[in-house]
Amino acid sequence: MANIKANQKSMRQTAARAARNKIVRTRLKTLVKGFSATTSAATASQVASAADKAAKSGVIHRNKANRIKARLAKKLAAAKK
Repeated sequence: MANIKANQKSMRQTAARAARNKIVRTRLKTLVKGFSATTSAATASQVASAADKAAKSGVIHRNKANRIKARLAKKLAAAKK
């Protein structure tokens, strides 16, 4: 445990942010796993929206969000053929 008050506060803040980020990351992973090519386009938009929001808030990198959305679009396109 830190001895300096500012460091103690910093540790509390870090723990709170990590917990918040974990919730977002877990939800995103669940949505991606639950998505299949047979599901609707509305589900695809939910996954894309969740990825964009996670990237916007800095939970994941913006390139990762783009990669998730690209793979999603690829699955949808393959299902339409």
